[in-house]
Amino acid sequence: MPFQLESDYKPRGDQGQAIAKLIKSVEAGNRHQTLLGVTGSGKTFTIANVIRELNRPTLVISHNKTLAAQLYSEFKQFFPKNAVEYFVSYFDYYQPEAYIPRTDTYIEKDSSINEEIERLRLSATSALLTRRDTIVVASVSCIYGVTSPEDYERMLLTVKRGQHTSREAVLSRLVDMLYERNDISFSRGKFRVRGDVVEVYPATADEEAVRLEFFGDEIDAITRFDPLTGHAHESLSVITFFPAKQFVTPADKLNRALQTIRAELEDRIKVLESQNKLLEAQRLRIRTEYDLEMLQEMGFCNGIENYSRHLSGRPPGSKPYTIVDFFPKDFLVVIDESHATIPQIGGMYEGDRSRKTVLVNYGFRLPSALDNRPLNFDEFMKLTNQLVYVSATPAEFEIQNSVVGNKGYVPHRRQRRSSNLRCIFRGQTSPPRNSRFASPERRWLSNKSFVRPDCSIQKSRSNRSRTRSTIRSSFAGNVLRKVSGC
Repeated sequence: MPFQLESDYKPRGDQGQAIAKLIKSVEAGNRHQTLLGVTGSGKTFTIANVIRELNRPTLVISHNKTLAAQLYSEFKQFFPKNAVEYFVSYFDYYQPEAYIPRTDTYIEKDSSINEEIERLRLSATSALLTRRDTIVVASVSCIYGVTSPEDYERMLLTVKRGQHTSREAVLSRLVDMLYERNDISFSRGKFRVRGDVVEVYPATADEEAVRLEFFGDEIDAITRFDPLTGHAHESLSVITFFPAKQFVTPADKLNRALQTIRAELEDRIKVLESQNKLLEAQRLRIRTEYDLEMLQEMGFCNGIENYSRHLSGRPPGSKPYTIVDFFPKDFLVVIDESHATIPQIGGMYEGDRSRKTVLVNYGFRLPSALDNRPLNFDEFMKLTNQLVYVSATPAEFEIQNSVVGNKGYVPHRRQRRSSNLRCIFRGQTSPPRNSRFASPERRWLSNKSFVRPDCSIQKSRSNRSRTRSTIRSSFAGNVLRKVSGC
């Protein structure tokens, strides 16, 4: 189904020419486009018109849940007949697992999952697999790992009226998809059995359940009904059930993962014992063996995402699968408030790795836990196709990249400085006179030297005494060096 925009508004002022130019730029194959507009100028309505004309699946990224919810509501009103989905972190409260070596303090992972947001996340995943007229409004949660699209599709259960299959076979598949049997409390992600009738509350459904009626080994009827009253709403000829959780793995992959996890455990313990870290080795063995038992018996364990590399069969160091992998290749990415969202996307990776490195070093997690991570910025840019940046105050990154013929991307200035170990000021070899970098920028290091970031240390004998008198009050008794320009 094509996108159908429903609104009482018509493009006014500069909106018409902005829509036309954005469409022309995207169709010409340009990778980066920037929509500049003050707050309240109708940027969301402009993007909605662009989505309708291009008729592509679209990922809209915002930098926080509140703005994402607002965008979701607006796009839901603009496209009531299309699939507008919401994909943000499903935690109402989240305390990540961490360890503080200095005080020997271990902080266990603690979280509270919002079941409604979890349903919306599953609904977004299912919509991307079944229809092209899909808009997913997401936070930076979209760069964090989920199940691979291949595994997710293998776990789908499709039943048809008149299909020859036994009731036990259907129940077994539902259990493999992490549905729970509960004949008393019937809620989302659960099923109940009453004789030849199986009632399933789909993980993606809001207030509707599905009743399967068997006659021997044949599905006699499929009915959608109200789980509260039991009243039937409509009769169906076919229905597809999606997994009840984000992390699902086929049985063959799970068995293989158990073997590779055990192999990594033995190798890691040898390394720790060779370093005389006996406490860390014992701690790692106890924790990992418990998780392996839970995976083998229940198919799930707390912190299962830390074994995602083994479960999906990825090589070490490879990027995780994210919701972005569920989109087709021609999808469009809209980054709202890009001046804030782009830096946030780039900053997630380093913070996550710093915390998990400590857990690995002290025997709380296997090294493969480091591969359960968000995408770094370079991986995100390689994974996306064409992008539209939306902002009232676009940053230099958006402006520099939004040029005709740019098929790649120009990195952040911070990335360029850290990779090249030098200062860059729009191609100049030294900072402009009025630049904030023109005055000495000092950083106190362990070697008791002041250095300018990414700049070489140079001594200035003529100004040494003046420099000492200026900052002696702050760093009395330490060896000082004056830092000159780049």
